[in-house]
Amino acid sequence: MRQALSILLAIAAFSVVQAQPPQHHPVLLISVDGMRPDYVTQADQRHLRIPTLRRMMAQGAYAEGVQGVFPTVTYPSHTTLITGVAPAVHGIVNNQRFDPDRQLSGAWFWYADAIKVPTLYQAARAAGLHTASVSWPVSANASIDFLIPEYWRTPSPADAFNPDDRYLMNALSRPDGELARIEVRTGTPYMKGNETTIQGDEIRTRYSLDILAQHRPEFMTIHLSSLDEEEHLHGPFSPEANADLEAIDAMLARLIAQEQKNFPDATIAVVSDHGFADIHTALNLYIPFLQAGLIQAETSANGTTTVKAWQAEPWLASGMASIMLHDPNNVAIREKTRALLQQLASDPSNGIEAILTPEQVATLGGFPQAAFVVTLRAGFYTGAALAGPLRVETPGHGTHGYNPATTPEMRASFFLTGPGVAQRRNLGVIDMRQIAPTLASILGVPLLDAVQPILPIR
Repeated sequence: MRQALSILLAIAAFSVVQAQPPQHHPVLLISVDGMRPDYVTQADQRHLRIPTLRRMMAQGAYAEGVQGVFPTVTYPSHTTLITGVAPAVHGIVNNQRFDPDRQLSGAWFWYADAIKVPTLYQAARAAGLHTASVSWPVSANASIDFLIPEYWRTPSPADAFNPDDRYLMNALSRPDGELARIEVRTGTPYMKGNETTIQGDEIRTRYSLDILAQHRPEFMTIHLSSLDEEEHLHGPFSPEANADLEAIDAMLARLIAQEQKNFPDATIAVVSDHGFADIHTALNLYIPFLQAGLIQAETSANGTTTVKAWQAEPWLASGMASIMLHDPNNVAIREKTRALLQQLASDPSNGIEAILTPEQVATLGGFPQAAFVVTLRAGFYTGAALAGPLRVETPGHGTHGYNPATTPEMRASFFLTGPGVAQRRNLGVIDMRQIAPTLASILGVPLLDAVQPILPIR
């Protein structure tokens, strides 16, 4: 009788717990594009003045490193940060669309409609929480209450903008007319808000501060991108990159202060999408494919070379390339491509680390349609030239995109502070797919496709 009563009491207690509504706690998620964790964990050795990031490390949980996705580039990584799954699952497998005939003007994966699984934004809105985002990759047309997407119409955000793009950004942002209203309130045009410069980050910060103050979203994401640009131009830990991060640190302080003014119980997450490595040599993979007849090109009267037909072609991702076949069922072309890649890899001066099969790529979660993936050693990267030498020396720069399983320099950052978060909790090296379910647990919302374990942050 006593045992039966104990069982009934346990069932009743469990039912009460189950009946309680989930606890929703606000989350501000800020990405500092390209920030290696050792910018912060080794700030003393590098003499970096980054008090905000240092304070986050001292007052909260942090990762010694985040093993990123395959490839370690911006758009797949940022989508994993809000879904908790690998690129092959969420569908954003590279920065730019595969464009073998050069017909898409360098189009990127801008549109949230291409994401195949639910995001943190959707989960938060379904729970009745207000959402916001400024310049997060793959956010155009996303289901977000207050949205300024990352979007441009040129091959690169560093290219010159059409002045009329201010109207385009107003049309893409939500709610209707809000971008223009923020411009009036801040006295700052958003025209250069998509630039990958410190000035662009300052504009994004001002607009984010306005959204935080005016609308108090319970979940907001912000993408700051200038550090990545400085590292590409000058290399990681260069004087230019260090100065840029110090300026970003001051922006983080302003954003965090506004969020905590809104919600004293808010959790702040500062992350990055990938690490960075110094580079010295570009490997122009298109050249041997042209020489082997796998790509047919033509040169115009002004000397411009374009692709007119292809059987196999690289899809570049900085530190690697997915090799795509026009006809995946053409065994002869597949074998010809395999032989060409093996010949290239046999020369150590080409910097090829490995030629991965589809089965190997599948275990890494990237490029589901690739016939092969060529990964490079750190220091080499995939050049885009259609003419000229196979290898070109490019010292003094940096890049990413390498295999995260073999290149520790690709590790990204994770810093978390908030009520109940353990202080100085070193989480070691974590999986990037763990971040989204951890944030979902704080928000009190389900993210069913994210199956990686929640981080032990308490």
